[in-house]
Amino acid sequence: MKSNLPKNPPRASLPSRRIMRSCHSDPERSEGEESPHFTHGTTIYPVRKYVLPLRAALILPLCLLLAPPISSAQPAQHVSQPAPREIHIFAAADLQPVLPALADAFTHATGIKLIVRYGTSATLAKQLLAGDPADLFLATDFSFPEQIVASGVADSTAPIPYARGTLVLWARADSPLQPLTQDTLRDPRVQSLAIANPDHIPYGRAAVSALTRMKLYDQLKPHFVVADDLAQTAQFVESGKTQLGFLSLTAASTPHAKQLGSFIRMPPAAYPEIRECAVVLKNSAHRADAHAFLDWLRSPPIQQTLPAYGLDPIQ
Repeated sequence: MKSNLPKNPPRASLPSRRIMRSCHSDPERSEGEESPHFTHGTTIYPVRKYVLPLRAALILPLCLLLAPPISSAQPAQHVSQPAPREIHIFAAADLQPVLPALADAFTHATGIKLIVRYGTSATLAKQLLAGDPADLFLATDFSFPEQIVASGVADSTAPIPYARGTLVLWARADSPLQPLTQDTLRDPRVQSLAIANPDHIPYGRAAVSALTRMKLYDQLKPHFVVADDLAQTAQFVESGKTQLGFLSLTAASTPHAKQLGSFIRMPPAAYPEIRECAVVLKNSAHRADAHAFLDWLRSPPIQQTLPAYGLDPIQ
């Protein structure tokens, strides 16, 4: 069967868009090469002038959309980190064998770091009264914290006790006076005795009180070798400059002191109680954290660990 459809449908009704070769020259083409054009109706449009720029205008945005992101040249915004929580503590030198372990435990539990300056309680009290910044003062007795309270720079009306100290008599292991007993101080062979300056070292004052109560002060005073602090007292005995020395139990309980010599405790009734006290400074920027550490130090679980460091609990 023959189809009734015409083989070549009329195209007259369609607008003419045929591309044709033009005799017009294109300055961007080589000589003798014709530039392609397209016609719309009776108007002739150069392909290079209109079609190619249009194609580029359409492709460029697509390329920008599809292209992988380019790393920004702008510097990354700085995100401020919170300042680390720290407590600045003025601590008596006698606490140097004690505080590092306690500080590590407290930091592990709370994230608060302890920055400690060591010295004699008398020296640290003078520095605080002169305006040196600190958050907490840990002394080896109550008298120096009382000075801070009386001056009005503490945030409490009284020193806060955190431990009790013990006075001991210490000698080298190779001393002829070994083994030590309560009667060693009455031995006529005792010719030298190291004692921390009683004017500003609480354990020196405790030693004077003990010798006075034992009625030995007048007998032994000519043999005193007065040291600036407990560390120098131990050094006098260790070097052989003195035969005996009065130390704190904390100082005598260090591994070095135990290896080098031995000690005996002085009778607690022979000297006033050594109440080691603290105060938080009124102008501290970290008063809450300072009180948190002091409360932690006074808590029953921590108080139970103090005898391992040569300190007794406050109760």
